[in-house]
Amino acid sequence: MKPEESISPFKALGNRVLALLDNYRDNSRKAQGKVLQNTDAALLAQTLNVEHWIRNGGLDHDKIEAFLTPYLEASQHLHHPGFIGHQVATPHTGAAMADLIHGAINNPMAVYEMGPSATVIERVVVNWMLEKAGWFTADNLSDFSYDKNNGAGVLTHGGSLANLTALLAARAAAAPNAWKQGTPDNLALITPTVTHYSMARAASIAGLGQNAIIPAPVNDLDVLQAKHLEATYNQATDAGKNVFMVSLNACATATGLYDPIDEVADFCAAHDLWLHVDGAHGASALLSDRDRACMKGISRADSLTWDAHKMLRTSALCAAILFKNPQSLADAFSQEGSYIFYDDNAAGFDIGRTTVECTKAALGTKLFWVLAMDGEKELGRFVEKQYSDTHGFYKLITAQPDFDCPCAPQSNILCFRYLPLANNDAQMALRTEIVRRGNFYITTAVVNTTRYLRLSVMNPLTTKATITALLDEVRDCARVLS
Repeated sequence: MKPEESISPFKALGNRVLALLDNYRDNSRKAQGKVLQNTDAALLAQTLNVEHWIRNGGLDHDKIEAFLTPYLEASQHLHHPGFIGHQVATPHTGAAMADLIHGAINNPMAVYEMGPSATVIERVVVNWMLEKAGWFTADNLSDFSYDKNNGAGVLTHGGSLANLTALLAARAAAAPNAWKQGTPDNLALITPTVTHYSMARAASIAGLGQNAIIPAPVNDLDVLQAKHLEATYNQATDAGKNVFMVSLNACATATGLYDPIDEVADFCAAHDLWLHVDGAHGASALLSDRDRACMKGISRADSLTWDAHKMLRTSALCAAILFKNPQSLADAFSQEGSYIFYDDNAAGFDIGRTTVECTKAALGTKLFWVLAMDGEKELGRFVEKQYSDTHGFYKLITAQPDFDCPCAPQSNILCFRYLPLANNDAQMALRTEIVRRGNFYITTAVVNTTRYLRLSVMNPLTTKATITALLDEVRDCARVLS
């Protein structure tokens, strides 16, 4: 009798899967194998035998290795030091355990009684995030009483939904009847031209339309220029627009540079405008005594998007939308549902009233597990390390005569360019060849019409030796392309 046959099928399969995942993580961390093995989609479907399993079933602990091994081999290896691409966390062990638990018990969280433990944890985690923004001042994080001096928030499946929720709350403040009567034609918002595309989507979803977006003035590095906002605002109002909101980047996706929150807050206060900070990536600087200066002025904002699945080592997805005024979250949506919401008869609180999602996963448990294993100070040290390492990589790269950077990094995002092939098409060709080889995974970004190679330093195992090897790889790719 095989050892697995003496235990439950769940445990037998789980043991096999965990063993394969542990080997995958270990090999990735040691930089064994490719970061990404780009495989044709049709060929990959055949290799994984996807249709066979769909039609016939039968995938069990005896057969799982034949499926999972090629699946993992073809995956993006975020634990590999050469993964320096997109803003996706190298997931913490705790987050992985939380995903496993949720997958086993499946407690969706629209109503309290469907997921009491996960709901309580989310509320405490949200209060912790509010505390970091300066919007929660109660004596303990488990204080769930309503207090107009404490903020409110909810976790969503991604920063796009968080930004949409912020815009809906701002719309409710500016046009309280919009939920029933529709969005007024003249509502408008000011955003930098490099704002994440989710804000443009949110504007259309909320009924404002793309013409409602007024581009904010930026400098050559795409950083918002607060001193020019007055002229932009006056021009919009003279054209009949009712500007109700300003959104800024903390930090910008392409460059990792922060817009000046405090200065924009002065402007918004003078005109009674809603200030939203898209801190999906950069709000994690709030955990660092050194780097939180990048978020100076955040306590003066009205709303903040903050993705834990970027810099807080949490697996996707886990994003927060936070509000300074607790009523703002309550006003974002209006709905009835006698079949699901029981109001005062509930033992706890129903999250479904304050989020786009109804069936919502236990998102807060993932961030909770990371914190519970490492603590907030250690997580803050991680953010500091990634920011510091990136600045060290900047000095390393700019010391090379054949490379340059458009600016020093403020976060863990860094753009650079190979000078002998300095045109935009060549930089894209270099990135394509680097990814094809599979030793490194990087992206590109356009800053003020110039395309750069781009790093997001998410993995704590990425070192100066990694970057030195990458630069050598770039040079070798250039020789092949020339």
